[in-house]
Amino acid sequence: MHVAVVGGGAVGVTVAHDLTEQDAEVTLFEADEVAAGASGRAAGLCYDAFSDERDAALGVRALERFRELSGGGSFSFEECPYVWLAREPRPGDDGRADERVATIREHVDRMRDHDLDVSLLTGADLAERFPGVVGRDVSVAAVAENAGYVDPEEYTRTMALMSRMAGADIVEDAPVGVTTDGTVETPDGERAFDAVVVAAGAHTPQVVADLAPIPVKPYRVQALTTEAADVDPPMLFDATNGFYLRPHGDGLLVGDGTEPVEQDPDDYDAEADEAFLTECAMYQEQALGWSWPTDRAWAGLCTATPDGDPLVGELADGVYVATGWQGHGLMRAPAIAERLVGQLLDDADPIPGFEPGRFDGDEQFEIVEGMDVERR
Repeated sequence: MHVAVVGGGAVGVTVAHDLTEQDAEVTLFEADEVAAGASGRAAGLCYDAFSDERDAALGVRALERFRELSGGGSFSFEECPYVWLAREPRPGDDGRADERVATIREHVDRMRDHDLDVSLLTGADLAERFPGVVGRDVSVAAVAENAGYVDPEEYTRTMALMSRMAGADIVEDAPVGVTTDGTVETPDGERAFDAVVVAAGAHTPQVVADLAPIPVKPYRVQALTTEAADVDPPMLFDATNGFYLRPHGDGLLVGDGTEPVEQDPDDYDAEADEAFLTECAMYQEQALGWSWPTDRAWAGLCTATPDGDPLVGELADGVYVATGWQGHGLMRAPAIAERLVGQLLDDADPIPGFEPGRFDGDEQFEIVEGMDVERR
């Protein structure tokens, strides 16, 4: 079987790797270079802390595979607890603080029903376990022990290298499209394949436009890394103000800056805003009691769908898609790729609720960021 994979991000290169493991012939087309898009700008947080049983199972399997794959080339999976929290009410909160606390408690109960290793802490408990974290205004915190982080670019490039070593042909600087009969239009002409997997992130709707419209909206997110920081925090997501952070080398990676506005994937601002840099400094002060100088800052794209779940599976005869991650693409890439390859080879069923055919393609919807506590 000769399969075309479109997209050199985390999902695409993992699909290519897994297909070569099944002795398939693989040609991967990347419009720019491997890891140049959303995967190379991702945060790298990985956890299984989902209250939905399906999402939790994908998280567990993804973490298993990250650990199995770790150590190949320059890629490594770093174990680190994942904490998400809600802060005490502030003026004008209108009951939202209590709602966030109740939601976290409810979701932790459901996670425990799925046998996930999670626990609840008070603000004082949080500060005692993680001395670098300020807990004085924290109403409740939840801790997921089965978690860690990766360098997204290192993971993506390592999987691409492993795919090449196994025989995959990776063609960069090669934007392509898919015709109505599943033929791939390449810069060098049309090519026919036994199957096509399109994992081109925000560009996926363009690639498959001749086949079917799909309701995916790209939206802009921002992140930065700091210079060396004398603190050793867990991975941390603040449900009250939306920021997250994790260790990054000797410093920190801090993110949010979400703009719930549809963007043109070929014409968006890839630089971080000055206001975002200021807000990140303020958040570090609140969360860790100090802020550190910025080393690098950037913006990338996430993709939203009408119901917050991705589109994964067969879109048309022999043509499969994987997109619409709501910011959770890289952390689930090993599990998603495994299931998608199984579906392509008739060894696995589609992931329930992720089927791309569940929409007409012209749905109107608002963008809701994927890390929102309600989506956990």
